Amino acid sequence: MAQQADRHNKTEKKDELVEKLVHVNRVAKTVKGGRTMSFAAIVVVGDQKGRAGFGTGKASEVPEAITKATNEAKKNMVRIPLREGRTLHHDIAGRFGAGKVYLRTAPAGTGVIAGGSMRAIFEVLGVQDVVAKSLGSNNPYNVIKATFNALEAINSPRMVAAKRGKKVGDIVSRRENSNAKLSVEEA
Repeated sequence: MAQQADRHNKTEKKDELVEKLVHVNRVAKTVKGGRTMSFAAIVVVGDQKGRAGFGTGKASEVPEAITKATNEAKKNMVRIPLREGRTLHHDIAGRFGAGKVYLRTAPAGTGVIAGGSMRAIFEVLGVQDVVAKSLGSNNPYNVIKATFNALEAINSPRMVAAKRGKKVGDIVSRRENSNAKLSVEEA
């Protein structure tokens, strides 16, 4: 009986994943008899609670390529720490090849200000407020890999506290105190 309940929970968990098709590319290979067409797809998958992954798939038909990409994305999911479950903890830059991205935190109500490939990532990740800019390459593969490079480098206050052997309150209050000192000095 317990096994049936576990199986049921696993299916529910899979059902709550959100999939977004980012790009489909038609690839032609010239062979002796003519051209062979195939399709390459890139898909982003997430649970809208701080977990996301991406995958690529290639097949002779579009639905097969999307299925392969989705399965790879589910295998490659990573957890990203979010502040208040809606935005990033700090500003960060990411890079992959010629693709560069800058991700900035945003106050509540800003929304997702990002282009194509990055927007899909933030939607499946569950980020509600972020400002992002893509520079350099606009190739969706490079932009997605650069975005994940940046997201994986984000440190939450809890992670920083664990590394330094301090309490979370010490780190957060220190940051707020330094901001307060700046505002007093400006006045």
